[in-house]
Amino acid sequence: MSPETFQLRVTDETLTDLRTRLERTRWPNYDDVESWDAGTSSKYLRELVEYWLTAFDWRAQEAKINQLPQFTAKVDGMEIHFVRERGIGFDAMPIILTHGYPDSFLRFQKLIPLLTNPTAHGGDARDVFDVIVPSMPGYSFSETPKEPDGIFKFGSLWHKLMTEHLGYERYAAHGGDWGATITEFLARDHREAVIGIHLTEVPFFHAFQPPNDLTLREAKFLDDSATLQQREGAYVKIQGTRPQTLADGLNDSPVGLASWLIEKFQTWSDCHGNIESRFTKDELITNVMLYWLTETIGASFLPYYDMTHAGAARWMKEKAKEWLGASNVPTAFALFPKDLTHPPRQWAERFFNVERWTEMPSGGHFSAMEEPELLAQDIREFYRPFRVIRSAA
Repeated sequence: MSPETFQLRVTDETLTDLRTRLERTRWPNYDDVESWDAGTSSKYLRELVEYWLTAFDWRAQEAKINQLPQFTAKVDGMEIHFVRERGIGFDAMPIILTHGYPDSFLRFQKLIPLLTNPTAHGGDARDVFDVIVPSMPGYSFSETPKEPDGIFKFGSLWHKLMTEHLGYERYAAHGGDWGATITEFLARDHREAVIGIHLTEVPFFHAFQPPNDLTLREAKFLDDSATLQQREGAYVKIQGTRPQTLADGLNDSPVGLASWLIEKFQTWSDCHGNIESRFTKDELITNVMLYWLTETIGASFLPYYDMTHAGAARWMKEKAKEWLGASNVPTAFALFPKDLTHPPRQWAERFFNVERWTEMPSGGHFSAMEEPELLAQDIREFYRPFRVIRSAA
């Protein structure tokens, strides 16, 4: 079955309900806190909600989203929403870009034109891509998985989307956050179709069972990662163990939802404490709106629950796939200085066939939003040699 076109249209009743909830927010009776040290700044949150009520224009953002060529397709019986922007020029390489949490397919809104029309953005015409950006299952407009262990199956969904529904025999892949994990799983399961993978991090689950022959740099990296989990990992614990308790509350309160989500944009970005040095209020609120309008905050927690409850049999199976798949597929890493973790190359080489390693001068966890030009250039340069191979074949 061919993909169907998709356009977003939110009802006036839904927007009226949202406005009523925002206007009736019960704010704490203590003075606003400017600092983000203990979580979302209450001073900034009030400022953001005031903007949401008085200046934010959802219909303008909706129209902007609808400028993207969006589609839905039934993949393995699951409705998947995706953007497909065809490259301008000859012999475009297909690439699937996968987002993570707490963002959405809009993570790549700035990156898409840099890849599909490189000559218009200082690039080489030969570096053109067809770009496919799906919404992860349970996010935005993609259907929520009904079975456990969904995160381990998303890579195969992407493969079927690319090959059976869009007609590509081979394709490239990029991802960050959960997108890095899904992209690795994609390479493990479908190495024959994956030209190469481009990641912004080494997926965190590799640290679950560290080897005995760690180098000093690897040992320090794992110690630093453990410290990070103690300092920043409370959200992982609750989303992985008691997601329903949290989800029901956030699903009922737009301000609570905004507070839970935007903290990560401030903490995980290269913003030097000033969140709006990297993201506009419109970008932040639009991202929150996608969770609010689709009521998917609970579904977005499912990958954490899947990982937390994966048993030994699952991890043994994934380890076997790693040896057969991802460790052979050509891999590039683009590491941004303010991202959550900073692995040494030796750590990545334990699990991947690392052919390119780039340490960026600036940027954080949301690299496609913060430094789209740097990311686009790295993607172009990594895949350029494979175009020569394709042409020769």
